[in-house]
Amino acid sequence: MTVTGQVVLALLEGTVSGLLLALTAVGLSLVFGVMRIVNVAHGEFFMLGAVLAWVVTTATGSFLAAVVLAPALVAGVAAAADRLVLRPIRYAPDATIVATIGLLYILQQLTLGLYGPEARAVAPPLAGVVEFPWFGYSRYKLVAAALAAVVLLGTWRLVSATTLGLYMRATQQDPEVAQAFGVPVQRVYSAAFALGAALAGVAGVLVVPVQQAHYLMGLDALLLSFMVVTIGGLGRLGGTLAAAFLVGLADGVVSIFFTPTLARIVASLLVAGVLVVRAGGLFGERGP
Repeated sequence: MTVTGQVVLALLEGTVSGLLLALTAVGLSLVFGVMRIVNVAHGEFFMLGAVLAWVVTTATGSFLAAVVLAPALVAGVAAAADRLVLRPIRYAPDATIVATIGLLYILQQLTLGLYGPEARAVAPPLAGVVEFPWFGYSRYKLVAAALAAVVLLGTWRLVSATTLGLYMRATQQDPEVAQAFGVPVQRVYSAAFALGAALAGVAGVLVVPVQQAHYLMGLDALLLSFMVVTIGGLGRLGGTLAAAFLVGLADGVVSIFFTPTLARIVASLLVAGVLVVRAGGLFGERGP
């Protein structure tokens, strides 16, 4: 393959990775922005999306059913966790970190017990490649990236132009004042937590035809999401989207020309560099 072909492939891989990564990272950023909590179990919702995609696809033979049902089931699990775990501790930041660590292990061990330790694949619903002048590229990856973009646009629309989005933004600014004006803050918290988990679930569903589903896959998703959210600024959805593309493109370019391991090192150095320049992230508030 020519150098031009390698560059195009790297940019294409980076764009696809960035869009899929943005789904998980935006979910994490949304939860922090609205609820002001760090959800350490966020990667497990990604894992649940992938595992449930395998379960639904195996049971129904339809990957489209998995795209619809798996994120809805993940959102239901998140809503239950909010009601049973987070609400009783009143979303206290320190207690929430401990609680979501516990939730992480509960979800992980339940998945291990019910699903097993094996990594299982889902056949891509679209076979074949799209021919470029330099190479053929997976048709499924292109469709998955397009679907991720549609979901991200829908999320942006929901947050910026709906009553629920208005409630979320009001709660983010000042939950006590929002509640005084009639905003059902606890319901908004539950909706934000469920929506953030559903976005991670969608990412897990879209990834599973490319990356096999297994009960430990949530860790990488969590770490990458934290990297993206740190670069973009905590609670900043626009910054998170931009940072996801930045990390995705860097990962694509470095992985194609060097190694995936070096790509992770570069991403970590990128986070460190951003924090040195702007403690609040590229789009967050400036540090002291």
